[in-house]
Amino acid sequence: MSVYYFNGAQILAPLTITSNEPIYEVDTVSLRKQRASQGVQRWELAFNTVGTAETQVDIFLGAVVDNQEVQSMVMPQLPQVDAKTTLSQPTLNMFGTTVAGATTTLLVGTSAAGFIPKGTFFKFSNHDKIYVTTNDVQMGSTNQFMNFYPELRVQNTNTNTVRFGSGAVLSYYRDINNQTGITFSDGVLSNAGTISIIEAL
Repeated sequence: MSVYYFNGAQILAPLTITSNEPIYEVDTVSLRKQRASQGVQRWELAFNTVGTAETQVDIFLGAVVDNQEVQSMVMPQLPQVDAKTTLSQPTLNMFGTTVAGATTTLLVGTSAAGFIPKGTFFKFSNHDKIYVTTNDVQMGSTNQFMNFYPELRVQNTNTNTVRFGSGAVLSYYRDINNQTGITFSDGVLSNAGTISIIEAL
């Protein structure tokens, strides 16, 4: 299993990954349910970190400085996804054009070899949104369709690439609603509290 970091400190389990996609529901006069979405979605993460003497300054500054600025980190993958992924390189080429609103793209089969399991977080090279695969993809000699969630925000062409692993960099804001401060014990950071971050769209 891969290890993921926040401001140099290792992220601990449990890690909460939430998909925030507002959906509105009403009951009609005939008691049918109608649901509508505004077609927007963002990822929200919450986790704790390991406090060490080497990382305590960065964790402290990350909690109190530049909270209005967009920051970035590698998007953590689910452990089961990490265990199944055998992709030979983190960047794949696209075939043709994928229009905004699509949930499927075509990957050039010869751009890499290996297995991409469903549930893999990734991003396209021309914008910062993080997506997740919804089907298994076996790369090899032929082009492969990859389904994903949410809908594509920006049109892609074959000049763009798809980035996995360390290339799936999440741009985020630190959630300022749940800042709890930092606890030091005997001069060593013992608890940074729960850290919550919100994808920057």
